[in-house]
Amino acid sequence: MSRSFYADQSTFSDPGELAGLYGDLPRDPARLARVVRDVMIHRVEGEIFGHTHPTDRLHNDAESRYIDDILRIIVERNTAPLTVRREPGDRFVGTCRDFALLHVSLLRHVGVPARVRSGFGEYFGSAGFHFDHMVTEYWDEERGWLLADAQLTDPEITANWPVDFDPMDVPRSRFLVAGEAWRAIREGGADEKTFGLHPPTEGPFFGERFVSGNMRLDLAALNKVETLLWDVWGEDEGEPGTPLPERAREFYDRVASVVSGEVSFEAVRKLFAEDDVLRTPETVTCYAPFNGTSLVTLR
Repeated sequence: MSRSFYADQSTFSDPGELAGLYGDLPRDPARLARVVRDVMIHRVEGEIFGHTHPTDRLHNDAESRYIDDILRIIVERNTAPLTVRREPGDRFVGTCRDFALLHVSLLRHVGVPARVRSGFGEYFGSAGFHFDHMVTEYWDEERGWLLADAQLTDPEITANWPVDFDPMDVPRSRFLVAGEAWRAIREGGADEKTFGLHPPTEGPFFGERFVSGNMRLDLAALNKVETLLWDVWGEDEGEPGTPLPERAREFYDRVASVVSGEVSFEAVRKLFAEDDVLRTPETVTCYAPFNGTSLVTLR
């Protein structure tokens, strides 16, 4: 049952009336990841590709929550089939979430069970720090659930990061899903300051409070609610970077046990359905990095 659930599109991953763009796609997950890589560029990758993002694209592209909207932007800039590599100036300017969601959408379209996972990658060049990140988790008939990072499928990218693994089989020691990050801090003695959006010297978005929010995103994604990284709900009171109260720590200990390790489909569905703090409401608070804070009602 769980694999069939993840083989169907979600509201966020559904290409809708633009599904015809998927007509000639390969089934192979690695080739699909390269399709994603060649139509998208990350907000922070301009220098790597010798390109300066136009300000409006830098600010607005990644505010697109739904794949049909992302596809419209891609084909408005270049009408070639999705399998044609775009120049940086023709690409969608997104974040890790957009790479993962488009990869998941393509995989689901060809019948491969897939889901977005939220967590922390330690392969972005800052020794010992685990950066906020999203990747794909897809079903391999021989090996089960594997992690894949579509962002890493271009040598121009991997030349800049310490990537010594197959991007279609990211070691789980190199990318910790949010629940594993939480448990590493709470049970394994890991320093909470080594998990976040960036190191503590660059701002307050790190530590247990940040990891707990990441777990909410991951639980939602496991229920096929693949929101923006900065869509927030059910948040504990307190400023970013400040300690969580003990009752909140104990609450997220229980959440971590559900969203880490070999995930139980029944458990993640039950927890999401029954807990008002964790379940994504119709309206979320969007803390858009460039465009300010707003309330957004989801489809």
